[in-house]
Formats: sequence, C-alpha cells, structure tokens
Amino acid sequence: MEIDGVAVSLIFLIVVALAFDFLNGLHDAANSIATIVSTRVLKPHHAVIWAAFFNFIAFFFFGIAVAKTVGSGIISPALIDDAVIFGALSGAIVWNVVTWLGGIPSSSSHALIGGIVGAGVAKAGFEAIVWSGLTKTVLAIAGSPMTGIVLALLMVLVVSWSFVRTTPAFADGTFRKLQFVSASLYSLGHGGNDAQKTMGIIAALLYAHGMIEGEFYVPLWVAILCYAAMGLGTLFGGWRIVHTMGSKITRLTPMQGFCAETAGAATLFGATYLGIPVSTTHTITGAIIGVGAARRTSAVRWGIARGIVFAWIVTIPASALIAAVSYWLVSFIL
Repeated sequence: MEIDGVAVSLIFLIVVALAFDFLNGLHDAANSIATIVSTRVLKPHHAVIWAAFFNFIAFFFFGIAVAKTVGSGIISPALIDDAVIFGALSGAIVWNVVTWLGGIPSSSSHALIGGIVGAGVAKAGFEAIVWSGLTKTVLAIAGSPMTGIVLALLMVLVVSWSFVRTTPAFADGTFRKLQFVSASLYSLGHGGNDAQKTMGIIAALLYAHGMIEGEFYVPLWVAILCYAAMGLGTLFGGWRIVHTMGSKITRLTPMQGFCAETAGAATLFGATYLGIPVSTTHTITGAIIGVGAARRTSAVRWGIARGIVFAWIVTIPASALIAAVSYWLVSFIL
C-alpha cells in the first residue's frame, strides 16, 4: 500500500512538472514569435506552429548540461524530496500564471530557480543552496539581456553596412525571408534551454526516489515528454505577452526582427552549451531593446522596459516565497 502511495505521489509530481513545462511554452511563446509576428512576416497562428515545431526538434541538437545544473546544481540533491519538488513547481507555476494574466514577460526560468531555492531553504536553511550553481544562474540574469543588447547592436551595424547600397524594398523583402531562419534558430535555442529545466526537475525527482542510480542523467522518455509538453504549450501562444514584446517596447522592421532573433539565438546557444539556465525572456527583450536603440534611443519605450526589468528583479524572490509557503503547507499536511 505504501508503495502504491509513493507511486501515485511520483506520477502526480511528474504531471505537475509537465504542466509547468506546458505553461513555460505558453508563457514564453512570445519570446519565439513576437518579432516575426510584429513584422507581419507570419500570422500569429502560423508563427506558433512554426515555433512549436522547432521547440520540439531541439531535442535532437542539445545535451543535458542545463538539466544537470537545475537538477543537481541549485540545491543539494540529497535534500530533494516530494515536498521540495512540489513547493518549487508551485512557486514557479503560480508566478507564471500571475505574470501571464498581466501580460508581463517575466522569466519562467528564474521563476523555477526561485521556486527551487525557496523550497530548499524552507527545508534546510541557506545551507541547502549550491552557491556555485546559483551564482552562475543569477549572474546570467544581467548577462543574458546585456549580451542580447550588444549582439543585436553589432548585428544591426553589420547588416546596415552590408545593405547600404540596396533599395529599401529589396532589403525588406530579403529580411522577410531571412526571418524564417532567425525565428527558427531562436525557437531552437528556446526549446533547447527551457525544456531542459523541467527535465532536470523530473530527473531529480526520479533520483530522490531511487529510480536513477550512479551519475545524474536524464532518461530518454523524460526528455521526449518535456520537449513535447513545451511544444504543445507554445501552440497555444501567449498573445498578451506577444503584444508587449512585439510592439510596446519598440516598433520593429523585418531587418530589426532578424537582428534581434539572431542575437537572441546566439546567446541561447552559448548559454545552453555552458549549462547555464538563462532566461529566454531576458535574452530576447535585451535584443529587441538593442535593435530599437540602434535606430535611436527614443525609439525604445523605456517606461515599458523599466517595468519589465522590475518584474525580472522580483521574480526569484516572489516565486521563492510562494514555494516556501507551498513547501510548509504540504509538509504540514503530510
């Protein structure tokens, strides 16, 4: 009977983790499609299908370095149990839903990191934290948007010089085609980095239940389920956030959309290779600000940008607090 209860608990938490992954795709669909929709290269519903496809096939291109960081590099793996996982996922899911309803492009990644930290600290205090992994992740909060901004500015400079002698109509037509490539690369990077975070959570859960022995790894069925859940979430889109990302921060041309997506994709590819769970939201927002500022600083609606940055700052502590409360509640019940 006890074994049945453990099995039910494990299945329930895996379903909750996949629900987070679905919400991650739903919440962060805007990151993949905002630029290509705002430049009117693709209609919204066609764009989400495009993004969902590349989110899923990211499975064939990336390893599990990010999953290892999330599963064993944020809090000590020895402390992970069902209550910690439930608390972490609750913090991330609640914060994702709140920001999604408000149309705020906050980070699903850092909501999850905050959730893990909050639940871990609620169980064992600050000694639970693996500071090397958390520090690397927190530094990426500032590093990923700044990298996006710098790469986007460089992309605009290179592209502007390359097309200086062409007509505006030729340049516009060329970049409308190239945006299919840049949007595909960005969606690939988004799937590669973000789906691994849920993979790490489920693998840590399996490890805690003794179903993974020896060196930490992610079973194939876990990887497939996580990429499928994220792709499905992306199919449902996140239209409030698409509007914020695609038009409220700055107006984009196809050339700017191409530069933003390419800069964002390069940042995500590098972070995924290094095993850093960065925020795809931070990355593409920085790139969009970069291409807008390259035109002129007044082209960026800095009030909107400041509001987004404020949401970034409060995401980890807010999700950590929700996760800690959820951990205490479930521990009390159990």
